[in-house]
Amino acid sequence: MSRRRVVVTGLGMVTPLGHSVESTFQAAIHGKSGIDRITHFRADTFPTTFAAEVKNFALANFLKSAGHYAKCGVNTQFSLAAAQEALADANLHIGLGRGVNRERFGVYLGAGEGSEDFDTVIGGAALASADGRTVDAGKFFTAALGMLDAEREAELEMHTTSGHVAAEFELLGPNFTCLTACAASAQAVGEATEMIRYGDADLMLAGGAHSMIHAFGVSGFNLLTALSQRNDTPQKASRPFDLTRDGFVLGEGSGMMVLEELEHAKKRGAKIHAELTGYGTTGDAYRMTDPHPAARGAGRCMTDAIRDAGVFSSDIGYVNAHGTSTQANDESETMGLKMALGDRAYKTPVSSSKSMLGHLIAAGGAVELMIAILAMNRGILPPTINYETPDPSCDLDYVPNIAREKKGIRHVLSNSFGFGGQNITLVASRF
Repeated sequence: MSRRRVVVTGLGMVTPLGHSVESTFQAAIHGKSGIDRITHFRADTFPTTFAAEVKNFALANFLKSAGHYAKCGVNTQFSLAAAQEALADANLHIGLGRGVNRERFGVYLGAGEGSEDFDTVIGGAALASADGRTVDAGKFFTAALGMLDAEREAELEMHTTSGHVAAEFELLGPNFTCLTACAASAQAVGEATEMIRYGDADLMLAGGAHSMIHAFGVSGFNLLTALSQRNDTPQKASRPFDLTRDGFVLGEGSGMMVLEELEHAKKRGAKIHAELTGYGTTGDAYRMTDPHPAARGAGRCMTDAIRDAGVFSSDIGYVNAHGTSTQANDESETMGLKMALGDRAYKTPVSSSKSMLGHLIAAGGAVELMIAILAMNRGILPPTINYETPDPSCDLDYVPNIAREKKGIRHVLSNSFGFGGQNITLVASRF
C-alpha cells in the first residue's frame, strides 16, 4: 500500500500567551513572556514561586456545554477549547461538513493530569494525625472517603481527556492517549499522522493538554532540581541556550491540530496550513532524568525525521527547539542538531518558544510545532528571549531576543524530548 499524504487543516491552542492561535503567535513574535508569580496555589514557601499560567480562562467562552465539564481538570478544559478552535479553523465545527465520516475521524492526544486535590489530601492527613507528625492510615481513609469527590478523582486518569473530546465533538474513529512525558503531544501528532498515512483514519484531531502547576508538580520538579529559581526576576527565568540558565519554567495549556489525508482535504476544499512530511522517534535508553551525553537519541531522531520527510538537511529552514533552559538539554540538543544538520547547523536559525511560554510538558510539542508552521507560512521567526550570555557549548543561531524575518522557508523541524529519554522530531513542509 502506498503511503498517503497528510496535511494540517486546523489549528487551535490555549497557552500562557493567549487563548487562541493568533494571540499566542502575536505575543511570541513580539517577545512577550507568559511567566509570572504562581496564583493557582500558595507557593511563597517553595524554592520556585513562579510559573507560566493560563490567565483568565473560562471554558464557557468557547463551549455552550461548559457546565458539563465543571469537575474536569483544566487539562480537559484547555483541550476542549483548543479543539473547538482547531475544528472551526478546519471548517468542521458545524456538523463536520459534507462528506466527512465520523467513524473515520479519530482523536490522538498526549495528555497529562490537569489538577491534583492537594488540599483535600493534606486535610485528610491532618485529621488523621494526633501529633502532627504521624498519620493513622485507617483514620486517613475514613476522612478521605468523606472529603474526596469521586468524579474529580476519576478525571485524574489520562485517557479521560481524549474521551471527553471525542464525545463533545462526536468523533467516532480511533481514540488514543499517550503520555511520553514532555514529548507526548508531539508523539500523538506523529502517531496520528501514521494512522492516516496507512489508512486507519481520514482525519485525526491530535495534540495534547497538561497542567502540573500544582503543589505536587512544583514539589516534584524542585526535588529533581529541574526548575529555575530566579524568583526575583521570573520573566527572565526561562533562558534557553544562555550560559546562565538554571532550569525550566513550568507551564500549562493545550495545542490541538486537525490532520487530514490530502485528497480528502482537497475534495472538501479545506484550507491547508502545511503538510506533515517527517516523523522521527527514538529512545536514549540512558537515564530517567538526563539526555544521553553524546546526544545519540536526539541526533538520530532528527536524522530519521528528515529522512522520513524525503528532504536534505540543507532544506530545513528553521528549527523550533525543545530548548528547555536546563544545562543538560540545551547542550545535548545543540549537539544533536550538529549531528543531524552537519555544517548547515550553523546557518539554520533555531529558537525556543519555551523562553516565553514556559514548558507546557505534555502539551508543549504540538503548540511548538504549530508555532513553527506559522513562522514558515508568515516568514517571521519567533525569538529566544532572555539570551544574554553566550554558552561556548551552545554556539548556534538562536534568534536572540528579537523576531526575525525570513521568507521562502519550505521545511521546518520541531523537537520534543521527554524525561526517560523519549525523543520526537516532526518535519512540516509548505504545501
